[in-house]
Amino acid sequence: MIIQRYSVNQYPIQTILTWIDSGEIAIPEIQRPFVWDSTKVRNFLDSLFNGFPVGYIIIWRNPDVKLKDGTTSFGRRIVIDGQQRISAILTAVRGKEVLDSEYNLKRIKISFHPIKRIFEVWNYAIAKDKSWFQDISEVFSPDFQLFDTVEDYLENNEGCDRNFVYQSFDLLRSILNNPIGVIELNSDLDIEVVTEIFIRINASGVILSQADFAMSKIAVNETYGGRLLRKAIDYFSHMAVHPEFYNIVVEKDKEFVETHYFKKIKWLKNELDDLYDPTYSDVLRVAFVYKFKRGKLKDLVALLSGRNFETKKYEEEISEQAFKLLEEGVLEFINESNFKNLLMVIRSAGFIDKYLIRSQNSLNFAYILYLALKDLKFSISQIESLVSKWFVMSVLTARYTGGSPESVMDNDISKIYENPLNYLEDTIKAELTDGFWEYALPQRLESTYLGSPVFSVYLAAQVKAKDKGFLSGNILVYDLVSQKGDLHHIFPKDYLKKYGYQKKEYNQLANFVITQTEINLAIGSNPPKTYMSKVLDQCNGGRIKVGSITSLEELYENLKMNCIPEDIFEMDVENYFEFLEKRRKLIAKKIRNYFSSL
Repeated sequence: MIIQRYSVNQYPIQTILTWIDSGEIAIPEIQRPFVWDSTKVRNFLDSLFNGFPVGYIIIWRNPDVKLKDGTTSFGRRIVIDGQQRISAILTAVRGKEVLDSEYNLKRIKISFHPIKRIFEVWNYAIAKDKSWFQDISEVFSPDFQLFDTVEDYLENNEGCDRNFVYQSFDLLRSILNNPIGVIELNSDLDIEVVTEIFIRINASGVILSQADFAMSKIAVNETYGGRLLRKAIDYFSHMAVHPEFYNIVVEKDKEFVETHYFKKIKWLKNELDDLYDPTYSDVLRVAFVYKFKRGKLKDLVALLSGRNFETKKYEEEISEQAFKLLEEGVLEFINESNFKNLLMVIRSAGFIDKYLIRSQNSLNFAYILYLALKDLKFSISQIESLVSKWFVMSVLTARYTGGSPESVMDNDISKIYENPLNYLEDTIKAELTDGFWEYALPQRLESTYLGSPVFSVYLAAQVKAKDKGFLSGNILVYDLVSQKGDLHHIFPKDYLKKYGYQKKEYNQLANFVITQTEINLAIGSNPPKTYMSKVLDQCNGGRIKVGSITSLEELYENLKMNCIPEDIFEMDVENYFEFLEKRRKLIAKKIRNYFSSL
């Protein structure tokens, strides 16, 4: 027998609104900002008016939780899909403000034409046209008088059919009686099943992540301060990208401004560093893995609900403890000193620009490790070295990308707390063996992907070593990376194309170097053999034509720091593949030496 794990019903819109008013349905305040444009709200109202289908609302019931006194608290229903539809009703019908994508409160006013029976977004042209009823929310007000409204309309629009106008307003009011589909998912469904149901029912929508479900659970909790905790997470991630959002919070959310959370995040108002701009998902993941010593966010959803993994039941004590731990983790994440110290560690390793950060999960785990080692009372110097080494190792090996990064994090954090130093050092040795440095790493450079994490580590190594750009006398790689300097071909692209080389060949990573644009222009489409002879000439007193290096000692030093084979002076098209092989090995060697210095 198939067990039905959900129910599908049609409810009048009035019933949905009644549930919201009574708290039967919990809608997270900012689960997602309202992203429908005004036209879509108008079309939604038009569909309701004409009795067209408007899709489903998907609700997931919170589990019934056993309280300390032995009684049971029946779970509220959480809207996991359909928030945009409900928000459209609330702003157009109820006259409430909604938050837009920039977290600004706004009201979407919809106007109604009783004669044409059409809707339009209110504008100044409509404001001057007496044939339009300006704001439909007035029709749904408790003190609305249908007779008076019709008489006023007829007075301003002579010649209209009284009965027709009356019926138009009556039909508009009856929108609240029109049904909307509600799919209610059972409380005992696992998060993976809920996600799968969501995808199958609403494949065209934005896919909800486990972080979305967790944020929903947090936002609807009043007992343990979930609503304000959710705001702290959301506001922090938004303010990290848009510091000016601070002023909006101050103006629009007086309640939050009085909380300890606001005092913890207000430092972001002057923060312009964009090396690490965490999303709410990143904040949740770091706080969860650090404090709960688990890697899978689905477990956070269960724990916030009060799930006892042993008894399979839901208990208030577990929910209370989960919210307490999560709050502690979030406060550690948003702490100014912690956040800036992490960035200092990452920057000191040469990752000075966000375009060098090719794995957000690696950066997230670097923060987790930083907080864990601090919690375990490691010295500042130990923390800096271990965090930077672990971060670079995880980037080079793609440790937290691909298949199941949560499982890897789950294992890592538990082992770190068991025996931190041994686990970290042993794992690094196991991952970065002689075979990795000598064979695997050069092989990973056999790529045309300029976003390669390996190549980013190479550039970071150059930054840390204070290397100069290719053939540059004064300009550092640090400056070129900071100013978004271009990567240029050592064997020029046009030169290789002339000999039939394809894109996958001339755009090999080992053929790229970061240097000044004027040097690249001076090189032109000449082979290394030609343009390097000009550099040699200027090192022997000749006229400066390529770059600004004027001594052989400086030249050879520049070639070494840029991992250029010393026989580059004799190379042309016939030596191209030989050059790539040599340079890959030199880059791998440089990264190895760099890693040892961390």
